[in-house]
Amino acid sequence: MLLHVVPLADWSADPVDPAAPYAPPSLAAEGFVHCSADEASALAIADGPYRSVPGPLLVLVIDESRLGGEVRWEGSDGRLFPHVYGAIERAAVTAVLEVRRDADGRARELTPRP
Repeated sequence: MLLHVVPLADWSADPVDPAAPYAPPSLAAEGFVHCSADEASALAIADGPYRSVPGPLLVLVIDESRLGGEVRWEGSDGRLFPHVYGAIERAAVTAVLEVRRDADGRARELTPRP
């Protein structure tokens, strides 16, 4: 499974076609969707680049076998991260988790979202 951090507002935006794949801004800007391989990495991303993003943050749990795009493991800061070269099919999202933040805004845990 792959994990992708996304603001609630981005994930909930009504596409013209509700079955349309999710295409975050990074796909157009960089050619791929940033993902994580584990909860600790997803929390670090939520607490780093997404810390100042207002509102709820979600983590999409993605079944790699259901993706149409290629997944490549590429390096950043001496570590390998999964990058999806294509949009995320909504059918590939097996669960949606919410990032729980503490009083100081730090990402602390992932919890199931109804």
